[in-house]
Amino acid sequence: MIKLLKNIEGDSAIWLAIAVLAFFSFMPVYSASTNLVYVVKTASSPTAILLKHAVLLFLGFIILYGVHKVPYRYFSGASVLMLPIVFCLLLYTLTQGTTIGGANASRWIHIPFVGIGFQTSTLAGLVLMTYVARYLARNKDKEIKFNESVWYLWLPVGAILALILPANFSTTAILFCMILVLTFIGGYPLKYLGYIVGIGIVFLTLFVLMAKAFPDAMPNRVDTWMSRIESFSDKNAEEAYQVEKAKIAIATGGPLGVGPGKSVQKNFLPQSSSDFIYAIIVEEFGLIGGIGVVLVYLFLLFRIMMVAKKAQTIFATLLVLGIGLPIIFQAMINMAVAINLFPVTGQTLPLISSGGTSIWMTCFAIGMILSVSSKKDESPQSIEHENPLNVLHEAID
Repeated sequence: MIKLLKNIEGDSAIWLAIAVLAFFSFMPVYSASTNLVYVVKTASSPTAILLKHAVLLFLGFIILYGVHKVPYRYFSGASVLMLPIVFCLLLYTLTQGTTIGGANASRWIHIPFVGIGFQTSTLAGLVLMTYVARYLARNKDKEIKFNESVWYLWLPVGAILALILPANFSTTAILFCMILVLTFIGGYPLKYLGYIVGIGIVFLTLFVLMAKAFPDAMPNRVDTWMSRIESFSDKNAEEAYQVEKAKIAIATGGPLGVGPGKSVQKNFLPQSSSDFIYAIIVEEFGLIGGIGVVLVYLFLLFRIMMVAKKAQTIFATLLVLGIGLPIIFQAMINMAVAINLFPVTGQTLPLISSGGTSIWMTCFAIGMILSVSSKKDESPQSIEHENPLNVLHEAID
């Protein structure tokens, strides 16, 4: 174990932040699991759920350790190789996938002999962001032509997002927004981004109209989106049930909370161990605990930005931003939903919520960031001195 710790490389502050989040997660997951055992009755005991969560985190940290040892330049080529594989996985998930936790859409594929569902859209997002970072880095010193970028950048992006959209609108929207941010930072022409946003709006409109015209093809999906938006504005809507229970949990918590394991609302929140785990955290650990979690994520964001700023290659900077910012953005959305600042999205709280795919892909992404921060890849021949963050800063000034 000591030998393993000595071989840990990269930003030590990031290691500390993810360790704090992971170890803290045991308490709210164990507490919220009683809902799955005694109310929903989908698990045998809270101890079994806690043990499963521990195993998933352990495997996640093995993934993180292994990935952070890989020179980050290999991720560039791997993204190209993985795109067709991800496309096939998403297509299979859309047509033959399974539903978990009451979702009325196929988002998971079953891993044989393990008994765990794998959410393919999470892997697709990681591959897609890496691919976009690769494209922008390779074309940084070239004049980007819109027609050419459509074929080599936006066609793969559009194909992947189109396969994620029918089952998971929130993930599609987050990925699209993050890609727009990354392309802006990477120097993609702003007027072309306007074209892409317009095309995206048109495509989404056509999708909604087709879903309404042929409801049997995608049953309940558009209705689900609309009901979530309506529940956000209509406090009497049935879909607002979870949000109301989350608000009660937060109000009950007060400054110091009711104490670990003493949450009452966990018995009424169907997704108390995943989507609404932040409400349980505030109820049990109070405002201080809730703010503490926010501060850890903000600290992680700060360290990710520092790694991106110090990176000496364009691809490294864009890679860190492309896979790091979505982690923080997802965390903020999850917490915003719990306090009723955002419609229900189904996004988990990274490294805290239960769920294998979310934990593993978050660990994979952080491993890639740590690979960049270890700087094992940077040699005089590979250094590109113009950091996109510096260019963006100069443009703003």
